[in-house]
Amino acid sequence: MTTLSDSEIIVRCQSGDKNAYGVLVKRYMKKAYYSALGFMHEHEAALDLSQEAFVKAWRGIKSVDHNRSFFTWYYTILKNLCLNELRNLKNRAKNFSEIGTLKEDIINESHLLPYEQKELQEQVWQAINQLQSGEREIIIMREFQDLSYNEMAEILDCPIGTIMSRLYSARKALKQKLNKVLERDH
Repeated sequence: MTTLSDSEIIVRCQSGDKNAYGVLVKRYMKKAYYSALGFMHEHEAALDLSQEAFVKAWRGIKSVDHNRSFFTWYYTILKNLCLNELRNLKNRAKNFSEIGTLKEDIINESHLLPYEQKELQEQVWQAINQLQSGEREIIIMREFQDLSYNEMAEILDCPIGTIMSRLYSARKALKQKLNKVLERDH
């Protein structure tokens, strides 16, 4: 069954085949985890939310168009769960200090001492937190989850040109915010 396409597996799932759904889960488990980690920056939260999203996806599998990409549909569920959890964390913590640290390879920090790396990561997150939610989302999708322009366009339901424009604007805004944070802290 592992050689079947997502479309064929979705049709089986829609007829109640839990084993077929298990194939989809195994196929996308790692990608789902890393997608959630891109939002949450914490192993346990990413694991919990990716699993919760698979449960929700199973409950709604009958409503999905079998010709649509399973992962794109699933990702929408996962993203919403992550954003809700982040909102809850933000309300409790009023900042992202509890959420975790920045993905290490997002910036070249090999020349920095460990405490300097942590400080820089915190400064980058301060800048990211100051972005508008749409800017923050597109930065996370591209820079942390390594989604392609096509995947982002499908998830956000807009043309690739719009994605490219939004990403350019978000990066520009992030650069400005980061410069302000770095100037303020030094």
